[in-house]
Amino acid sequence: MRRHHIVHGEVLVEDDTAGAAMWDPPDKWRIPLREQLAAGPSLIRAMGARTFTGMRALAEVEKKHPREPHWYLAVLGTEPASQGKGIGSALMQPILDRCDSEGLPAYLESSKDTNIPFYSRHGFEVTGEIKIGKDGPMVWPMWRTPK
Repeated sequence: MRRHHIVHGEVLVEDDTAGAAMWDPPDKWRIPLREQLAAGPSLIRAMGARTFTGMRALAEVEKKHPREPHWYLAVLGTEPASQGKGIGSALMQPILDRCDSEGLPAYLESSKDTNIPFYSRHGFEVTGEIKIGKDGPMVWPMWRTPK
């Protein structure tokens, strides 16, 4: 994923390693098949027997991904010891400002319901729920209209 975002999108890092955000610009969010295949060996090493389950889960989420042009926040993470210090907000703000100036919406999927209030403070609204598999977790797609 990192390679895709470096080539096609924006990777923002705060305080060297305290947090990172990976954004894809409009129409660049879908990872091409050739990149997926190239990442296959690494993915299998990382996920082992759960690789195919993980790929099916990603396919379920991708089916719900909006098709209209938007910035996509694929990954936002902050080291646990650095959480609550504004790092996540700082990582999102440059692209959200760009969305506003260009009149483009933003989209993300939250895999934790406890993160929904954080994203809501930045203008994102939950647009539904995606149940992963029969017994898997829930994912909340969120959309932000430009200001």
